[in-house]
Amino acid sequence: MAVREVEDIFADILDRAKALDPDNVRRWFEKLDIAHLSGGSLEIGCPDEVTAQFLRDNCKNSFTRAAQQITGHLVTVDFNVVAREQAGRRSQRSMPTLKLHPDYTFDSFVVGPSNRLAHASCVAVSHSPGDTYNPLFLYGNVGLGKTHLLHAVCYEAGKKFDGEVVQFLSCEGFVNRFIRAIEQGNLAGFQSQFRTVDMLVIDDIQFLREHEHSQEEFFHTFNALYNSGKQIILSADSPPGKIPSLEERLISRFNWGLVARIDPPSYETRVAIVQKKAHLRGISISDDIAEYIARKVHANIRELEGALTTLYAVAMTTGEAISLELAQTALGGQISLAARHINITNIIDVVTRHFDVRLADLQSKRRSQSITMPRQICMYLASNLTKHSLEEIGGHLGGRDHTTVMHACSKIGQADRSDPEMHELLAELTKQITQVPKA
Repeated sequence: MAVREVEDIFADILDRAKALDPDNVRRWFEKLDIAHLSGGSLEIGCPDEVTAQFLRDNCKNSFTRAAQQITGHLVTVDFNVVAREQAGRRSQRSMPTLKLHPDYTFDSFVVGPSNRLAHASCVAVSHSPGDTYNPLFLYGNVGLGKTHLLHAVCYEAGKKFDGEVVQFLSCEGFVNRFIRAIEQGNLAGFQSQFRTVDMLVIDDIQFLREHEHSQEEFFHTFNALYNSGKQIILSADSPPGKIPSLEERLISRFNWGLVARIDPPSYETRVAIVQKKAHLRGISISDDIAEYIARKVHANIRELEGALTTLYAVAMTTGEAISLELAQTALGGQISLAARHINITNIIDVVTRHFDVRLADLQSKRRSQSITMPRQICMYLASNLTKHSLEEIGGHLGGRDHTTVMHACSKIGQADRSDPEMHELLAELTKQITQVPKA
């Protein structure tokens, strides 16, 4: 097959993959190239391992379907680093197991009054781990950029420091590994893994509150790292002193360094975020479109991204150029919640209908997966789409306390970020909830 023909086929595969999965389209797709295509195997070359891992985790199905549709044959797809600069080779030692998001860098983070301190402290820590702010504790509501900053610190530290060992995981991941180590009788191996790193980064540390033995283990891990001058970075949805059932000795240590709050972005910052996110996805939008989205979406950055995804998908489906008129038509239902009062009843109606469960089931003490997941999704959507407090949301769903609601929001939020099927489900439920009824 001629080189030109192969390149044309790959260009068609890229276009089809974008159409099949607009949510994961990125501007840097243009940096991908075809490394090998023959015998039902397609190898796609990536500029670095972070990009390759993102594509394996999020885009393999869409690229496989695209390749099969374009070629008319069964094709397996893989993503590999085929050209790597020296700096990239050095950093692989510190980042082999880190699943970092290629969009989550300092360059792509929009700085405003609501997050300036958090951003500046993360940049400082990435330049001088263990010496500047240790520990560094970030807190704020869901979808405001905490995880973005954690990824950015890991990515920057991995590039700057040859041989630095960085461990980045969720609190749930830490607890699960601890439990598994106990079950396997390998506690020494677990302690060696976490107490000898150069930088430990844990997202959603508030979930230690439900695990007494894990709090004990993390206390000793924290002490070992801190006494060795190693960097510790944590994030949570509230400041250390407001995390329920967290041991006082941990609260004290979390306050030893810098505690930085992230607030919801202002209107001007939201406009800048929309423009930055559009650029990352290779979407060309005018200032009036960015301003329209920023005026209508207030809750968090993830909803701004969702609006852009919807706009891009509609433009590709209809073949229309992206204009303010198209944005108003495409996003009218999705972001109409700014002009319509959404209450918990609206959310419960949609969720119970989708999962074929009753309100009485959601309010009951039942903990089966068929009931727990719809209940947690209700809590997550209510937190994002209404102004109700966590206590009010828990009250509507069987009198549960705010810590239960926080746990549900974090768990579903994490699934939204990592599981394409969950992301698609939440987007569809949100669309149904926010759709303005026809007269």
